[in-house]
Order: sequence, then C-alpha cells, then structure tokens
Amino acid sequence: MTQQSSRSTPPWLLPIVVGALALVVIALAYFMFAGSDDAEQSGATDTTEATGDSGGVVDVAPQSEGDQVDLSHVEQRDTEDPLSIGSVDAPVAMVVFSDYQCPFCATWSHETLPVMMDYVEDDELRIEWRDLNVYGTDSERASKAAYAAALQDTFWEYHDALYPDGEIRDAADLSDDALVELAADLGLDTEQFTQDMQSEQVQEQITANESLGTELGAYSTPSFIVDGEPMVGAQPTDVFVDAVDEAVAQASG
Repeated sequence: MTQQSSRSTPPWLLPIVVGALALVVIALAYFMFAGSDDAEQSGATDTTEATGDSGGVVDVAPQSEGDQVDLSHVEQRDTEDPLSIGSVDAPVAMVVFSDYQCPFCATWSHETLPVMMDYVEDDELRIEWRDLNVYGTDSERASKAAYAAALQDTFWEYHDALYPDGEIRDAADLSDDALVELAADLGLDTEQFTQDMQSEQVQEQITANESLGTELGAYSTPSFIVDGEPMVGAQPTDVFVDAVDEAVAQASG
C-alpha cells in the first residue's frame, strides 16, 4: 500500500514569501515613474508647457545605482511660477503632485510641509506645487481657486485653508460660492479672484500641471520628485528630512 504523506509548509518559508511580495510591490511602484525616462528620450514630455486615487506609503527611491532615475528635468525653476516657493537657485528642488480631496495630501501638508518650509527659508530647498486632481471635478475646482489665489500672492495661505487642521474639506465646501467666500476670508479681491478662477489662462495652467503628472506616470497622490528622485506617499516627515539633507550635502560637495 502506498501512503500519501502530508507535510505542512516549513515555518522558515513564510518570511521569504512575504519579503518577495514586498519587493514586487516596491518594484511596481518604482516603474510607475520609471517610464518617464522613455518619455523624455522620445520628446513626449515638454517641461516648458506641461506643468491615482489615493496615496500609499511606498518608497520608490531607486534600489541601486544602476536603477537610478533622474527626473530633475521636471523642475521648472521659473521665477514667474505662482505655485512655487524658494530660490530658483536653491541646491535642491521638490516637485509635489497633490490633490485637494486627498486625505494623505492633507496629512502631509499639515505635518511635513512646515518642516520643508524651514529648508526653503534657509535657501536650501525650492518647492514646486502641481495639482494632479485625481479625485475629479471638486478637486479641479479647488486647484483653480488655489491658482487664482496664487495670482494675488496668496497661494500658500489659500492652500493651507483648503486643508484645515490637516483634513480635507467637504465637497459642499468646494463649490464656487464656498471657494469665493474662502478668498474673501483671506482678504482677497473676490471680483478678481472669481474672474481668474474662471479664466481660460488658469484652466490651461491646471491642465498643463495635470498633464505633467500623468505623463510621468504619477497616478496617485501625493507623489514627489526630490532632487530628481521619485517618492510616493505621505511618508513620515523624517523620510523627507533625510532625503533633503542628503541632497543638500551632495550639492554642497
């Protein structure tokens, strides 16, 4: 008689399987941005004109020197860009792809952005903001309102107000009337604000910013490019501090 043996999975095999799956996830997130190199080489991305549903906590920094992706060409360094802050000559630039209906973006803006602003004040970092609007119409309306506020030199104040206490606003608070009321609360010229928010120029800029993100393969928010290297997700503040510190140190030689 032949006996059929039944053996359970060796206990040492489980960590290996879990580790392998984690590497696959990281690799997929990394290649979300990696395709942008092909776009650059074929001329598909015009960074002079161009400016997902939820953010995860995934570090897509290259895993080795051979895998390194340089996305520094995405930095515009434009003195006339109303959505940017920091010297155009800062040694390090951070491009942020965000959405005003993304709770992870709200968390990052509330907890990490103030720390990044310290680097801006020290002339070590330039931040360039790009709205991706993956959540749809409400997000796009909010991004147009933020751009209209930027044209009155109040982008960051309006941006912070769209994320009160690190939370997203209800959809009802992103109607045209609510956004104009918010502008009034910040002391803006509401007539000019309304005109700008509805203008073709602002719509073109918002569309260009969205196109930049999608051409890079950034389909989730928040996504970042720090000193040319992609990162995805509202990771702990220390992760961004370490990345900027390292980039500043490298730039200073």
